[in-house]
Amino acid sequence: MNYNKLIIPITILLIIAAVAFMAWDFFSDNKQEKNIYEYNIDSFNEVDPNLITHTEVYQFNPDMDMIKSVAINNNDDIYVAGSGKLEIYDSNGDLQNSFTTGINPTCLTIDDNDNIYLGAKDHIEIWNSEGVLKSRWNQVNEKAIITSIAVNDSNVFIADAGNKIVYRFNLESVLLNEIGRKDSISGIQGFVIPSPYFDIAIGRDGELWAVNSGRHQFEAYKPDGRLISSWKKSSMGLDGFSGCCNPSNIALLSDGSFVTSEKGIIRVKIHKPSGEFSSVVAAPNKFEKGTTGIDLAVDSQDRIIVLDPKKGLVSIFQTKENN
Repeated sequence: MNYNKLIIPITILLIIAAVAFMAWDFFSDNKQEKNIYEYNIDSFNEVDPNLITHTEVYQFNPDMDMIKSVAINNNDDIYVAGSGKLEIYDSNGDLQNSFTTGINPTCLTIDDNDNIYLGAKDHIEIWNSEGVLKSRWNQVNEKAIITSIAVNDSNVFIADAGNKIVYRFNLESVLLNEIGRKDSISGIQGFVIPSPYFDIAIGRDGELWAVNSGRHQFEAYKPDGRLISSWKKSSMGLDGFSGCCNPSNIALLSDGSFVTSEKGIIRVKIHKPSGEFSSVVAAPNKFEKGTTGIDLAVDSQDRIIVLDPKKGLVSIFQTKENN
């Protein structure tokens, strides 16, 4: 018997059978079955109500196409910046003033003299509360993406996500030093900023806190750039941060605790000054899917102001015990 003649047709039949089976598998209803390898994060969107310490007391809709940033002055007035416009509300959410700026801001802060520092991608502008442009600083550099500004009585700190660095200027726009550049001798790892979420804030003792969002890490620096402390927590649970770059935004309470917002698993939380999880301000069900860039501010009563760019809302949260 010529076995070679038998092998060829048998092989052809096996190939036809295999192709037929794969075609049936591809077009059958099995394709609609749940992917057992798919990672489901729905469980992380569920929050124990006992962990939620705050409640929303009121909200308002700023009159602009896109809202981007929120800040508070010493009188607890609420400043909201968005597409080509800035609005000022009192602590009860009543509109006090508004004016056009002609820029799409990237961030906002207010100094002790009510000067308004607006980030405009590669430079900053300083306005007064009456809508007068006082100063326009030079471009930081052509790669700059300014995402946060922090100001005290002698320094202006600018977070630049494009160059992954924080700059320290004096009030006359003179560059004094850089903060956060990688330095193994000083123990500085360098900022990992995969997307334009790079927030900074000034702490109770004048230290600068910067969010190393790609590392899920908080870093504290002296104004001259010396690293003095840090903490991090990578976790999809409430105790930490996950994804490419979280938290996206921060603010500080009077006791030094951190208020944080996240994207991906969308939520607003509080972490103690040492970094341990404390409580939830706003659970994921407060936000629409895909919401990013939730800016934060804290007033003198430790009420937490939350800017929701997707809904176009500014909400004020306070502790349940104060209701």
